[in-house]
Amino acid sequence: MQIVYSPEHARHDPQSFMVRGRIGPASEVPERARVLLEAVEGDGHAVVAPRRHDGAARGRVHSPEYLGFLETAHERWSQLPGAGPEVMGNAFPGRPGAARPRHIVGQAGYHLGDGACPVGAQTWQAALASSEVALTAADLVLEGASAAYGLCRPPGHHAFRDMAAGFCFLNNAAIATERLLPACGRAALLDIDIHHGNGTQAVFWERDDVLFVSIHADPADFYPWFWGGADQRGGGQGLGFTINLPLALGTQDDLWLETLDGALAAIARFAPEVLVVSLGLDAQEGDPVGGFRVTTPGFARAGEALGGFARGHDLPTVLIQEGGYLCDNLGRNLAATLGGFESARG
Repeated sequence: MQIVYSPEHARHDPQSFMVRGRIGPASEVPERARVLLEAVEGDGHAVVAPRRHDGAARGRVHSPEYLGFLETAHERWSQLPGAGPEVMGNAFPGRPGAARPRHIVGQAGYHLGDGACPVGAQTWQAALASSEVALTAADLVLEGASAAYGLCRPPGHHAFRDMAAGFCFLNNAAIATERLLPACGRAALLDIDIHHGNGTQAVFWERDDVLFVSIHADPADFYPWFWGGADQRGGGQGLGFTINLPLALGTQDDLWLETLDGALAAIARFAPEVLVVSLGLDAQEGDPVGGFRVTTPGFARAGEALGGFARGHDLPTVLIQEGGYLCDNLGRNLAATLGGFESARG
């Protein structure tokens, strides 16, 4: 499998993470990508650099005002008297109906949804490169590869059309999906990160050409708290094209994999022409921000299930890296997932 990777991700090195009333060190750090890269290189996968793309797919996912904010926010912020080293919101609108302010402090609150997405001096460049990784993985599939993996960092599935959240700035999986749709027509987007992909859900909420399916910790007890209930099924012509499968904290391999089988059955009924997987590894039992107890063999079985499904339904597949944080098995979990996928996909 070809692996797309950019060292530009390291330009985003957040120093702040607001959690439980304290600002502490970030969990989403450059070291994550190094560990994941070493894992795929150790298994002999070919690593390729991302290509440059125009802004068309990004513009179908994110608003021009938001993209402009990300590009210029840190420079504008730095001109404020007494500004801190990173852009962070401190006044948040109770949407809907809130007006977008002109001032950078107001825009920070408008576009940064929580305390996990500080914007540093080079965050935009890193997020842009991450989206190019996702777009290039989509290109490889469009050019005939049966599967490709985008080692995206920063991750993306919490990013809304005009709002960052949860370590995410540009929604890489949604951007890859938009790249694929003109040629493929119908796409399924399966999110197996432990956190619900609330940004992705919002992007495709009223769409019937994309089936969004998410397996995640129950938001009644876990981030992102406000999205991901089983009763959230899409709106307008997209009603029924969002499927949320929340699970209790502490979920282990068997239930997680049984739920994955159900998700794949729903995707089979939708009959897409391409599959995009938001591949979070934070369901791992030792993940520092996780709440499930999935093992490395469990990830291997998940990869086998995905690869077997892709083969059985002749589905080209783009895998996009989401969460998964520094712990002993982070690299091994990725290797197990991709190895399982390839062994079953053939």
